Order: sequence, then structure tokens, then C-alpha cells
Amino acid sequence: MGDCNGSESVPTTRNWLESWVSPLDLPPWMRSFKWIPSSAEDLAAAERTILAYLKTQYHGRFVPLSAGFSVNGPDISHASPRNRIWTVSINGNLSDTTTPVVLVHGLGGRLAIWAQNMDALGHQRTVHAFDLLGFGQSSRPVFGTTAETAEAQFVDSIEAWRKEMKLSKFILLGHSLGAYLAASYSLKYPQHIRHLIMVDPWGLAAGPLNKSQERAQLAKFPLWLRAVAVLLQPFNPFACLRLAGPWGPNLIKLCRPDLLRTFSTMTTDEKAIVNYIYHCNAQHPSGESAFKVMTCGFGWSKNPMYNRMPALERAIPVTFICGSESWIDNKVAYAIKDFRNDAVTNVILGNGSGHHVYADTAGEFNDIVGRICQNVDEGTKPP
Repeated sequence: MGDCNGSESVPTTRNWLESWVSPLDLPPWMRSFKWIPSSAEDLAAAERTILAYLKTQYHGRFVPLSAGFSVNGPDISHASPRNRIWTVSINGNLSDTTTPVVLVHGLGGRLAIWAQNMDALGHQRTVHAFDLLGFGQSSRPVFGTTAETAEAQFVDSIEAWRKEMKLSKFILLGHSLGAYLAASYSLKYPQHIRHLIMVDPWGLAAGPLNKSQERAQLAKFPLWLRAVAVLLQPFNPFACLRLAGPWGPNLIKLCRPDLLRTFSTMTTDEKAIVNYIYHCNAQHPSGESAFKVMTCGFGWSKNPMYNRMPALERAIPVTFICGSESWIDNKVAYAIKDFRNDAVTNVILGNGSGHHVYADTAGEFNDIVGRICQNVDEGTKPP
């Protein structure tokens, strides 16, 4: 399974199978038959279908990153000299009497996953959601080949985005991988953060020290996740989706019925959810490859956030919102709360929710985040 010692560089050469998993690298005969039935236009249309359920008017735009920001290569998805971040905003013209909220998605989702939250959170404030660099409709450049470099490029792209958006201070909320990157951003750019909200965060804990400990930790994960991870250990996380070609959407329905149930309160149109998840993850694996570089073994972080949180400024309040039924262990969040006992740090469990707590119990989640936002505006400490 590999170990988590060190953060060695990942070779840039790919084997013959890996070359099949990107729609940009398919053999000519597969391109002719459109083996992967997905395109940037399909993704944009699938996102519009999901966002149509919003009751609040939203504004979407590509935010070009400053010329001073660069990664290892050009934007391979748009052939543009400048990378750009796809952003959707609600109430973008509100006055500065309330603190804006910035939402950062996880590995498998993109900005439309917040569709059950944006109306409530944007009731009296500005809400920005964006596709991370390398994901969704944002640019898909070539990232660095070490964990430290890839993470820094993610974080610096968020800072370049912030500058273009002219945000001074904001509440930063991230889910899973997005929570990890939100914490990393807060460590590097603390002056902009009013409150850090980490939703069922990936990457807090260190990986297992030996095979016995690894087996014990793997037993906590769903069987489907263990099986997929073992099969795809050498490849990017969603390689199987692209290899499945036209059967990719059916693979989502087969393997992730939990996601369909999660969003069923928003829409009964199962196809809309499947299409969005599929088109999000069938595109060229740019950010996905960067995530792979940042992991070891069974998806453990090479640079776990638990070891780094002590350096976070004590003036920044932190709230963990964890799913009570999630496969991610919340004990590390409580441990962080213990050693940050001189700073505002809370751990909240979403009753009956899994990893996607923001959608599993959307109403409760929106109430929790709403209260945090109100406390930030009023300058009061959360209970």
C-alpha cells in the first residue's frame, strides 16, 4: 500500500493504462468514438441544472489569476496564458456590514455541491463558491510533483483568487480536501480569516505506522471505498470512471447510491445529480493528480494537518463540523480542540450525517454555520 514517510517526487511519466484515463490523452480511435462522453460544455450544462434549484439569483464568472501566479505548465483545458477560477457568487454587491463566506469543495464535488446551502447562507451576506484550480470549470494546469509543491500551488491560487475578488477578511469554509486546503491557507495567510470552518476534514490524521495498524484503520472505511482504493492504488482516484467510458454514469449509480440519497431532498431528478458528479470527474485529472501527489497509502495525507495546527494563530476561531456517521475519524478534531484550549475551537457533530454533512442534514448544517456567521458579525464568541 505504500507508506507515508517522506514526500518523494512522483514521476511524470505514466504507464499505458494511466494514459487512457484522461480525455485529452486518449488514443485516436477512442477520441473518434468519444469513449468518454463528457466535455467542458457538458459540465457547464450539468452545473446549471443543479444551480437552477437555487431560489436566490447567482452570478457566475471566470476570475483570471494574476499574471504573477503560475504553476508548472499552461492551462491545458483552455489554452490560456493565465489560469482562471470559475466562481459563483450570491449577493455579491452587499455592503460590508456582514462578513462574506467562501466555500471550498472537496475532491469528488465541485461548487454546485453547495446548492442546498447557498440560499440559507446568502440570506443576509455575500457567499462565494469556486472550483479549485484543477477541478470543475477552473483551469487545469500541470501541478508540481511533490506534496509540498502541489499544496502550495493550491493555496497560492486561492490567494491569487482572493486578490482578484478584492476580499479583505472572510469566513473560510471547506469540506474534506477543501477543509485541508482551507486550513493550509489560514496558516499561510491568517490576516484574511475571520473564522475557519472545517467540515468533515480530510488529512488531519497521520497514516498508519505498520500493516497491522493500517488494517485496523481501514476497517473503519466502507467496503466499497476499500475495494476501489486497493484496485486504483497506482492510479488517480477517479481513473475507473474515465476507463469505464460510456458506462461511467452507471458506475456512479452503482457505487455511490449514498450521494443520490444525499441530494434527494433537493431534487428527485436522479439523472441531474449523476450527470453533474460524472462530468465533474470525467475531465482531465489535473487537480485530482495533485491530490494523488499529496497522498500516500490508503489516501493518507503526506503532511497531516494535526501536526501543523499548533502553528495556527490563536486569534482565528476554528469550528469542526463532523458527520456522526462519517468514515472520517473525528477524534483528531477533538485532539486539536484540546491543544488549542487557549483559542476558540469547537467540534460539532451533525446528527445522523455522513461525510457529506452539509447535504445529509442541510437544515441543521445551515443553522450551525448561520450562527457562526452571526457571531463573527457581532464580534461575539461562539458558545
